[in-house]
This record gives sequence, structure tokens and C-alpha cells, in this order.
Amino acid sequence: MNNGGAARLQKRGRVVVIASALMMTTALAPVVLFAPDANAQVSAGGINAEHTFDIPAQSLTSALAQFGVQAGVQVTVDGALARGIDAPTINGTMRASTALEALLRGSGLDYDVTSDGTVVIEAVTSSAGEEVLDTLRVEANAAEASDPTKAITDSFVASRSRTASKTDTPILDDSAAVSVVTEKEMETRNVQDLQQAVSYTAGVQAGEYGSDVRYDYVRIRGFGQTNLGTYRDGLSSRIYNFTTSRPETYGLQQVDVLKGSTSSLFGMNGPGGLVNMTTKRPQDEASGEVLTTFGENHLRGAGDVTGPVGENSNWSYRLTALWQDAERGQDYSQDDRIYVAPAFSYTPNTDTKLTILTSYSDRESGLGYGFPAGIETSRDAFFGEPNFNNFDTEETNIGYELSHQINDKLEFRQNARYTHVDLTYETVYLNDTTPLGNRYAFAIYGELDRFAIDNQLQYDTAINDTFDSKTLVGLDYNRDQNRERRFDGTASPIDPYNPSYCGISCINLNFTSDTEITQAAYGLYAQEQLTIADDWIATVGGRFDYVQSDTDTISSGTTDERDDHKFTSRFGLTYKATNEVSVYGNYSESYQPVYSSLASRPDGVKPQEGTQYELGVKYQPEAIDALFTAAVFDLTQENVSQYDSGSATYKQIGEINSRGLELEGKMSLGEQTNMTVAYTFLDAEIKDDATAANIGNRPANVPKHQASAWLDYTIPGQGALGDLTLGGGVRFVGERQRNDGNTETLPSNSVFDAAINYAVTDDVSLSVNATNLLDREYVSSNTFGSRYYGEGRTVLATLKYSW
Repeated sequence: MNNGGAARLQKRGRVVVIASALMMTTALAPVVLFAPDANAQVSAGGINAEHTFDIPAQSLTSALAQFGVQAGVQVTVDGALARGIDAPTINGTMRASTALEALLRGSGLDYDVTSDGTVVIEAVTSSAGEEVLDTLRVEANAAEASDPTKAITDSFVASRSRTASKTDTPILDDSAAVSVVTEKEMETRNVQDLQQAVSYTAGVQAGEYGSDVRYDYVRIRGFGQTNLGTYRDGLSSRIYNFTTSRPETYGLQQVDVLKGSTSSLFGMNGPGGLVNMTTKRPQDEASGEVLTTFGENHLRGAGDVTGPVGENSNWSYRLTALWQDAERGQDYSQDDRIYVAPAFSYTPNTDTKLTILTSYSDRESGLGYGFPAGIETSRDAFFGEPNFNNFDTEETNIGYELSHQINDKLEFRQNARYTHVDLTYETVYLNDTTPLGNRYAFAIYGELDRFAIDNQLQYDTAINDTFDSKTLVGLDYNRDQNRERRFDGTASPIDPYNPSYCGISCINLNFTSDTEITQAAYGLYAQEQLTIADDWIATVGGRFDYVQSDTDTISSGTTDERDDHKFTSRFGLTYKATNEVSVYGNYSESYQPVYSSLASRPDGVKPQEGTQYELGVKYQPEAIDALFTAAVFDLTQENVSQYDSGSATYKQIGEINSRGLELEGKMSLGEQTNMTVAYTFLDAEIKDDATAANIGNRPANVPKHQASAWLDYTIPGQGALGDLTLGGGVRFVGERQRNDGNTETLPSNSVFDAAINYAVTDDVSLSVNATNLLDREYVSSNTFGSRYYGEGRTVLATLKYSW
């Protein structure tokens, strides 16, 4: 950090910052403050007045910014004074002086009030009369102080994230690549599912199976993350077999993509990374919206209201709800949804906050199909049975997040959730080898119970003038019990060019298995983030996992039991070259158990293990609201499970390496322009394989090049005309191999999206969003003997009233 340098001017919060320096480890947010001193001169106005404060634990610089706005006073502080100091949570109705004293407690800072009511933050003067540093003037509103638990509704850019380190850390300081999709970006693009939310993110390949809508298919850095790499509010939402439910994106306020091996913090996962979704939370200011979305065979109604339960109440609430009656592009498909999510927050004092998060989701949907080789017909054709084409899920969640500031340095956090899912999965599909022969029939009836809890202690302290320490210790526990009854059979033949459906009566099903998978996972982890001389941040972490897995095949009376354990580590170093630029490097590890019958693996079962080396640079300019990142990485996964046709068993001799480059930029220029650009280069290679001929080949479905760009611009309204926003984007996926044998190359494709939004009044807006605007027909993957087509053009209009 260069004292006396230009301070950041962020447009997102309409913030004006006039400063000579800002603390290096903040999000460069403006500051507002107040320190305890009985001799402080107090004006008759704001500093003694009572206000309602909601200031989360964060850097002192950002906390002071929020204090000044919420107390209605102007604050000045020298950036050097606040550097390296964190402030506690302040929440509740109290005098401004009381709130400021709490913020400054233990910081070694004091405050004074000038004759014009300005609050001046200064160092405590010693008995020797040491001089107080020159002050720094900061003016801000609360939107500028970026709290990662708050929704970002006015920018594509997030400055902070809890995902990369499980602590509130500026993205500029994290020694890892993390991309954030804000609520503003999701709303602008009108995302309908998680795949659409992350589709403009560098390093991410989404929608690999096109119109197959059972799951959100996501690859990160070339590795599939669908099964283990999905998290909600920091807690795992793993998929073991078939039973799961897709998240409702209208209930999310943010999606973080953490790239690279993450097991040192999150436990078992693949090497590519993870996706962490943040649920909408109660707000202290009353607001809301109701909307309706309509299109071809699509009707949706939704609403979202939040605010305090009552005047001067310690409780706030949020209710998010959605109803949808819709069909997808393929014949005889559906996408009906009901989603209700009540949430409450309770803040009895400035040190404690409890947020209760609940939700109920009921989805009735079809499956989407791959087209067997030799079938050339409409991509919307349907070869199943209309009355036996269901992927219906019912999900209930109840959880909470608790935080308590034990003292000015030590905080305890606890995050827990219980989930129950019921699945009805019924389908008929063409045999991929004899498309004009009998069809296969298949059914799964599943039930999932999941409990997850994560306990964290964070200790922040300044060791001396050179070292600032942020220590995290955590203990988490996950228990999943997944029971599935399976039926297999056949259905009568069908002519794919002139289908005639026969109904349920032509389906013959036989009971196959009744299986229950129970897994208990225990994790103990620790992390140290040490800031050295303001310019260097060293991150060291380690985690020990112990996993008990029982597969009980009830139908046969057999049980497979397995215990896995693994220690994983992470080392990272960030150098703050300037207050705008950081350079980082990291080493991290992953740990991924293998789930399958032990009988099929005569050589035993070992966890798949991954290692990553990464170098990157991040640039967050002071003059505009933007974040640019670049990263190069080298990922290797070993013990990959591979089928050996010679012995008809699985062997863990596979090894895959993925090296690449990621470039990403996000900008929000004032209230008129938003932009995101991304490019990914992946050099992926099979290093070892049960099939020797595959060694040296490219892994299936991994493109070498991938790119995307989105731009929207608002034309300000004049007179009776409201603002008009025009936006458009393109998503490019390069050539990729159909299989590990590299016997067929799938062509590249480019898909265009568009958006128009018109502000009818200050409170009413009408928008139209189109995905795959040109209705491009392309094959998203060719797997398991079937071609999967990408989804065709979808156009949706939304009328919304906000207050």
C-alpha cells in the first residue's frame, strides 16, 4: 500500500471517496467511525442521536463507512491508522456514540467531533504528545461497504467472498481464483437454473448434456463437479446416486465459483473446484417485488418481500415464493415448480446474530434425451411414454447460521442444515444400439435425508506492527442416508420418425434392487492467514477427513463397509504490489472417495487424489467498479477409476492432467454499463489409463478453448420516457472429443443471448430475455452412444413491480 496514493472511487454505491490511502486488506470501501473517549467533544447532533445500526464484522475501514451513513455524520480518518484492523458486528438501536465506541474498542484509536459535526478518527495521543497523523476524508453510503453476506443488487462486481477462505476476505487478497455471480447479474440475464448462472464464468463448462434437465451439469477446469462440488451456504449438497433436487435460482442472492482443489477447507471433492450458492437473507430495510414471467408454454408468478418484523424489532424476515407452470422445448416435457422460502434473522445485541433459513421446493419435470446413433430427426422429438416421463422431486430444508462475537478478537460461527428429498424418476428410452427395437424402461424411487453442520472459531489479532493474523479452526460433520428402489424393464418398439405411444400398459418393469447408502463424514480443519508488512499475505491450511461409508443392498442382504481418511493441505502467498494489483500463487490438494461395489474392484478401493499448482494476478482499479483476473494452473488427479474390459473389473490406474489459462473481467460503470468477459484455455491429457491406447489423448468432452462475453447498456430516460437497457452476450465452446479414445470430434458452437429492459415507472419494469437467440442447433455432447442437443431458443418476458 502506498500512503498518499489515490484512493478508490467505486461507482457501484454512488460513492465519492476523497482520500490519500485506504487500508490494503479492505475491499477499498469508504470509512465511517467512532472511538470511546470520555473527553471527546460531542456535538448536539448526530453523534449523540439514537439510530438503528446494522454493521457486520469486517475491516475497520469499511465498518466506518457504514457507520457514517447509518449515523448520518461525516467521518475522517487516516488510511494508515485503520490499516490491518478489523471491526466487530454492530447491530441494534443505540446512540451513535455507543456504536462508535464499540467499533473502536481495542483498536488504539480515538475520536473527536469538530464544530461542524465532523467525526475525526485519530490515534490515542501519548503522554509525550505524539502527533496524530493527518486525517483522510471519506464519504460513503452503506452500499459501498461490501459485506459478502449482503446481496449485490447494483453491480456485476463483488469485492469480497467468504467461499475461498471461509472468512470475510477481499477477493484481491485471496490466494485462489474465485468468480462471483451477483444477484444483479443473475437478474439482468434472467437465469433459470444454476447452469445458466455460471455459464459466463471463466474455467466453467455448463450444460454439457443440453436438454437433459435432471441435474446441473458443471465442469470446472476440465473436471466434472456435479456430484461432490455443489454447496449451499457453505454446506455440501452432494449427490451419491440419483436422488437430489435442483436449486431454485430465484431463491439465491449470489453464486461463487471457487476454482482448483479445495479439500483443505471443504473436505472430499474433485480437483476442479466447487460452486457455492448463497440463499437470500432477511434485510433490515423493508423492500419487495412481485413479478410474472411469460413465454411460449411458460407462466411464472413470484414474489420476494423483506424487512423488520416491527418498529425497533430485533427480528427481520424474508419470504421468497415462486409458482411456475411451464414446458420445455422437447415434446411432452414439463417444468412445473413451487418454491416457498421463509427466513428470519434475530439480533439480540451487537455481538450475536441468528439467521433461520427454510425452504420447500416441489418440481415436476421431464428428463430430456440423447438421440441414438443413426437417428436423424427433430431435436424436440420424443421417444418415451408421455405418462412415464417424470423426474419429480420434493425437497424440504431447515437450517440456521449463528455468529457470536466472544470478544473483540474471537468469533464463533455455526452453520447447520437438515434436508429431505423425495424422488420419482420414471423413463422409457430407445436402445442406443438397436434404435428400432425394444425400448428400455427404468424407474428409481428415492429418499434422501441429509444433515450438515460446520463449527468455526476465528481469532483475529495484530501480533505487532508487522504481522496481522487471522486464524480459523473448524469442525464439520455431514451425514447422508440415501435409499433407492430400482426397477428395470422394456417397452414396446416405436418408430422414431412417426412415433405412436402405447401408454403404461406396454411397459414391463421388474424389481432390480433396494439399496441404502449411509455416509458419515467428519472433518477437522485449520487455516492461518498471516499479513506481513501490509504487502504479503501467507495462507496455510490443513484438514483431516474421516469418512465412514456403508452400502447396504437390502434386496440381496449384502453390505459393503469402508472407512476412508485423508489429510489435505493448502499453501498460498499473495503479494499486494499496489492497492489495485495483487499477485498470488498456491498449492492445494483434493480428496475424492470412490463409490461402487467392492466386488468389482479386486485390487481394493483408494480415494482419487488431486494436486494443483496455480499462479495468478488480480487487478481491481480504483477509478471504476471492476475486477480483472488471470490465472495459470496445473491440475493432476490420480487413482482415477477406469473400467478394464479385459478383466471386466474396475482398476484405479487412471491419471488425468489439466493445465490451462483463465482470463476474466467484470465491470459495472456507473448505472449505465455492465460487462463480463471470460476466456479459458485447457490443455488436458490422459496420463494413464486402463486402455493403453487412450494414454496421451484428450479427455472426453473437455474443450481446448472456451470464451464468453456479456454487455448491457442503459439509455437514460427523458421526460415521460423511462430508462431503456439493451444487453447481449455470446458463449463459445470449442471442439472437444466424443470419448477418451478420441475417435470422433464434436464441432465448436457459439450461442447468442439477448435482453431488453424498459423502466415503465420508477417501480415498474418490463424485460424480455432470450437464450440461444438464433436458435442454433448443436450437439452439446455425444456420450453413452447418444447425442445430446443443446437447448433451443427460449424467449421470456417479465413484468415486475418493486417497492
